[in-house]
Amino acid sequence: MLDEARLQQWNALIATLTKQELTWMHGYIAGKLSMDAPKSAPVAAPVATSHKVTIAYGTETGNAKKLASDLAGKAKKMGINAKLVGLDQYRFTDLAKEEYFFTVISTQGDGEPPVGAKKFYDHIHQNGFTIPKLKYSVLALGDTSYPQFCKTGEDVDLQFEKLGATRVVPLQKCDLDYEADANEWFMKAIHSLNAPAVAPASTSVAAKKPIGKKTYNGTIVTNINLNATGSNKQTHHIEIVAEGLEYECGNSIGIVPSNQPAVVAEILAVTGVDGTKVIDWKKETSSIADLLTNKINISYLQENAIKKYAAIIQQEIPLVRMDLLDLLKIYPVKDTAQFIEVLGILNPVPPRLYTIASSPMAHEGEVHITVAKDVFDVNGVEKTGLCSNFLSLQKTETQLNFFVQPNKRFKLVEPTKDIIMIGPGTGVAPFRSFVAERDATGATGRNWLFFGDQHFTTDFSYQTEWQNWYSTGVLTKINLAFSRDQEEKIYVQHRMLQQAEELYQWINNGAVVYLCGAKYPMGRDVEHTLLQIIQQQGNKSKEEAEQYFEIMKEEERFMEDVY
Repeated sequence: MLDEARLQQWNALIATLTKQELTWMHGYIAGKLSMDAPKSAPVAAPVATSHKVTIAYGTETGNAKKLASDLAGKAKKMGINAKLVGLDQYRFTDLAKEEYFFTVISTQGDGEPPVGAKKFYDHIHQNGFTIPKLKYSVLALGDTSYPQFCKTGEDVDLQFEKLGATRVVPLQKCDLDYEADANEWFMKAIHSLNAPAVAPASTSVAAKKPIGKKTYNGTIVTNINLNATGSNKQTHHIEIVAEGLEYECGNSIGIVPSNQPAVVAEILAVTGVDGTKVIDWKKETSSIADLLTNKINISYLQENAIKKYAAIIQQEIPLVRMDLLDLLKIYPVKDTAQFIEVLGILNPVPPRLYTIASSPMAHEGEVHITVAKDVFDVNGVEKTGLCSNFLSLQKTETQLNFFVQPNKRFKLVEPTKDIIMIGPGTGVAPFRSFVAERDATGATGRNWLFFGDQHFTTDFSYQTEWQNWYSTGVLTKINLAFSRDQEEKIYVQHRMLQQAEELYQWINNGAVVYLCGAKYPMGRDVEHTLLQIIQQQGNKSKEEAEQYFEIMKEEERFMEDVY
């Protein structure tokens, strides 16, 4: 109930509004109430609108898809004709027909679009067309620990403007904790549907300033290879001590690796550049040698960097990713000035994230990580991952800077709840953290682990610890899948199917399922297997099983950390 003064203000405002503006106000208030109310509260009556809205998402991990789906659901409850579509399925010819186009898109790696959104991204940047009738806004998801924070969202926002579209709400950048900012952006987008005026295309981009993360200076006290002699792998268990260390189970640490000194030396030799020469680079002043060693990404350059390099040296270069050294050997620069120009187009070394394998209660003052040395082939030449190789070579007593990356979507639940942990390979890292924490705190919930790798005798990571936890009852169940120990390959999903009945009982009784490890193909195979178990053991249809699984995700009874 309004007091007398506010009621007079309200009546005075109402008297000045048009029918269209009154309709918008009704819809805005209804939408605001539905967003702010608890989930159990009734949703306000929907408001009719003639506008057509497309909510398009580009996702890599699924966050942009889930967020876009939630927003589309809210729009429909408000009576808005909202269509939800993934950019991987979007028909480019529809773009010119759109009225309102709201995009939720994430950024990957060194500022690249998600794989599923790459064709759409390329289409709007490479084709000569205009979309003057389109009204749009972009919600960009990213991670402030990466130098190219929300770069894809920025690119899409600016390119739509160049194509003649009208920006109705400024670009909104979001870090990992995006819910509040996303809802605020969406309410502004809804406001724009019936607003009497829209923001001009030249509206400046209002982005949230990236949040700095606390950097720790740690000391490596342990660096051991977990794999036994004869293994095809090299997996390092690294322990770091640091003062004032704070983290939670499920978090990661971010490390910015240095480039190999031998590679830097060869770059200087190939170019003939004096490494001691001091230059300005992205608001920093440093020697060329220091930049190449500690600041600049010189490995596996992105296609956009190759394009810029080609423009500088004025040569045609195939758009294939390669290291800076290879590029310089095949397409050399002509002098030091041109090389310094090349340095200007290169990005900083992005941090690499490693899920923490230790418990703040059991390993106070320490953080542990599990690092698989990445070895791969490029045109017949064996290459190694920059950070995994860097870490594998570090000696004890070496100083190492790092930051803690929280992960609110992958966290250890209450001590009374049962948990099911699925983590082959290095995916086992957080589960060592989880079980160590539960052991140290006397948690009463049951713990079930599914682990797999190639061979039992050489690749059973943390074997002694798992055996100790199992013998003392901390680890309730453990199922192992060593794929190369028999003629037919066996993976964790096969062990899950063998335990289907009990697995479903745990899940149906409220157990939380965690998945960690490689996204493709393991992560998707495990999700498919879970759906199969839910459908068969729960006597559900395919659609009912999918709905059950979605509810598990919404209620945080299924959480994943896949990469």
